[in-house]
Amino acid sequence: MKTIYKTIALRVPPMIKANQLLTSACLSGALLLTGCQATNGSQASTAAKPLPSTAKKTLASALQKQRRQSFSYHSNLEISNVTSNDISNNRPLTATANRQIAVSDYVDQHCDEAHDQAYAALILQAENQNKEVLAADYDAERNTIKQTYAECVEAYNAWRDNQYDNTIKVTPEYQALFDDYEDQPKPLDGKKAQLLDEYLLKPLSIDAQGIYQPLAGKTTMLASAQYQARNHHSSINQPIYVDLKNGDIYLWADNFALINSELLDDKLGEKWRNKWLKIAIDDGTLPKGFGRAVIKSHFAALDMTYDAAPVGQFDYVAPNTLTSVSPKLPAHQLSAMLPSESIIRRVQSFDDYRDDYKSYMQIFYDRISKQYPELIEETAPMTAFETIQNPQAFTSKAMVQKILAMIKEQMNDNVSGTQAAANTEVQELYGFDKKGQLKWQHVHRKLDIDNASDKSNHMMIDVLQQYAAINTKNMAFPNLPRDVQSPNKSNSIDLREYAPELLQYYRDGNGTVVGKMIFNMLPMAKERLSSID
Repeated sequence: MKTIYKTIALRVPPMIKANQLLTSACLSGALLLTGCQATNGSQASTAAKPLPSTAKKTLASALQKQRRQSFSYHSNLEISNVTSNDISNNRPLTATANRQIAVSDYVDQHCDEAHDQAYAALILQAENQNKEVLAADYDAERNTIKQTYAECVEAYNAWRDNQYDNTIKVTPEYQALFDDYEDQPKPLDGKKAQLLDEYLLKPLSIDAQGIYQPLAGKTTMLASAQYQARNHHSSINQPIYVDLKNGDIYLWADNFALINSELLDDKLGEKWRNKWLKIAIDDGTLPKGFGRAVIKSHFAALDMTYDAAPVGQFDYVAPNTLTSVSPKLPAHQLSAMLPSESIIRRVQSFDDYRDDYKSYMQIFYDRISKQYPELIEETAPMTAFETIQNPQAFTSKAMVQKILAMIKEQMNDNVSGTQAAANTEVQELYGFDKKGQLKWQHVHRKLDIDNASDKSNHMMIDVLQQYAAINTKNMAFPNLPRDVQSPNKSNSIDLREYAPELLQYYRDGNGTVVGKMIFNMLPMAKERLSSID
């Protein structure tokens, strides 16, 4: 397993669900960047636009060369609600003679809710004019509300009965409204979307930066999230150091010290201050050479999937066309992309994008399962509690078996937990400089966060990853002291050594109330305690 991280750069599509992210990340050993590189690519001719086949070939060469390159990177993730303006400003939801809008959460309450809202609006109008709503001045408005309500009830009853007798006619505007009613956009959705943008998404920034040095055997990541509003500024950073040669991951222990002290280790004190937390991935239970096999299978699956992609998905685009992308690209990302000498674009439908990912997983799974059949086990599914009750469930081999089983389940699952918006496309852009070096890549796509057709639930995901040569003068972790930039035995806590010490502490009758409850419940803990003697 010592080579499990070596030169791997896993492609993780944004459309996959949470357990797919876990599957890919754990199996590869590190969640690195797609296309993390500064590679040489054929420069686009200014005389004539190169053919799509040239674009595909050039990009393939760039992505393959990345596997041996060292570089520094900076990633920025932006999330926006694309309909906050569409619904609230550009396309206000109002009823017209030929169009009705949903006003309730449930179809059987629509008519009553529409009536009440219309009458409440009329009352407010009368109050603003210092009149009574029952005054003769409002006879026409009241009659319209009454007539509209009667028409609505009649149409709803017809639509309901039409479910059993399709000879009953329903007016087209109400038919369109009542069909899939719960997924219809509502006036309140625009306001909610606008509030979501203004109070959460716009002030939020998610970034990651670091270096990738496969030949030196290390990669770093400083993941951060910032929230900056007028009267609120907060941020959180998590330094991550991956030892590519030994397959060890180091997390900054300070970030976990407080919760560990409060819940489990009340004697911890400041022992984890300015320290790394070492997590060894392989405990010796995995087959020899498994890490190398993972790397080879990963790259083979990437290459075979890419080779099968239609040439028509690729083309060259002029940098100035990026300003017309709809929905618009984030301004600060766009400014970094426009100076490019040439840009290669790949566009896929959501179905093609999903099929592409499934094809990759199928190839990867087939190669690993044939080489290591002992890692493919047909076992009855266990609940989460049953899993933690099993003392053998936390070995490296057991975890890989679980991950492979999850991959197989996902390949057989035709229903994705995260859907794309209707008729959406996934656009990937790759920017080259004048020397033909790949300087950035960008993913632009729309995401439906709850599988509904309501456009107010669509999120736009924009991920920009920029690459540059490594500056040896810059520290990998600017927020950490200089003497802990690289983890070693003196500035790190080995989790495999710390765990038995903590268990012995509880065996002696010490510990927190929560910790005692946890350790008394788990047979795994008792088994390890007994083995300490």
